Amino acid sequence: MAETLTKSEIIKPENLVYKKTELMTDNVLSYCPGCGHGTAHRIIMEVIDEMGLQSQTIGIAPVGCSVLAYEFMNIDMQQAAHGRAPALATAIKRLLPEKTVFTYQGDGDLAAIGTAETIHAANRGENITIFFINNGIYGMTGGQMAPTTLPGMKSSTSPYGRDLKLMGHPLKITELVAQLPGTYYVTRQAVHTPANVRKTKKAVKKAIELQKLNRGLTFIEIVSNCNSGWKMAPVESNHWMVENMFPFYPLGDIKIDGELVGK
Repeated sequence: MAETLTKSEIIKPENLVYKKTELMTDNVLSYCPGCGHGTAHRIIMEVIDEMGLQSQTIGIAPVGCSVLAYEFMNIDMQQAAHGRAPALATAIKRLLPEKTVFTYQGDGDLAAIGTAETIHAANRGENITIFFINNGIYGMTGGQMAPTTLPGMKSSTSPYGRDLKLMGHPLKITELVAQLPGTYYVTRQAVHTPANVRKTKKAVKKAIELQKLNRGLTFIEIVSNCNSGWKMAPVESNHWMVENMFPFYPLGDIKIDGELVGK
């Protein structure tokens, strides 16, 4: 007969496998079921918690699905106008250089209205960390085409698919910022499997550690799904992401220690 453990025995530290970080609030996540935002939030907060940086960290939430990050992250947060998160982060970091400062932005915010702020903060080498969630579509405002929408990909404003002759090519903003001298660590990761979560968490920790060493701008893209915007079930959207997003936006490090990978 199997031994039955009491509740007190189950929650002993030596029996504990996982618990929610205290840096995630108890608010119910407002993101669509299956969305990668919640997992990305948890990873970042776990790293901040494990590094003991809760009171030393300031996050910037702009406009888009990520605007509600301050409802879920139990740290000091600021909200920026649409696209202006890197500019606000620059001001905070220059005024409070001892703080750990990050932005958390979607592809419409970072790579469309905020392109200038992103590029110039990266080029200046501002000592901040940018988390960039790329799901290839405007998730909050109705599923419109984004700068990162794939060729042929349908959206509410490209119902027949993205026509490159008419709408131009998708913007690989991560490869673009990696070329700039002010960036020190640039990587692209994902959060759809446990293995990818572990890799992303390792990248987040590395980025924060490098910021504490004043090495320049660190940039982490997280390729995610948008099952609502893509009109798919969550599992189906993850399969579609692997088959379509990853070939165009390949995962892995792009720049390490100020040097482009493979150069």
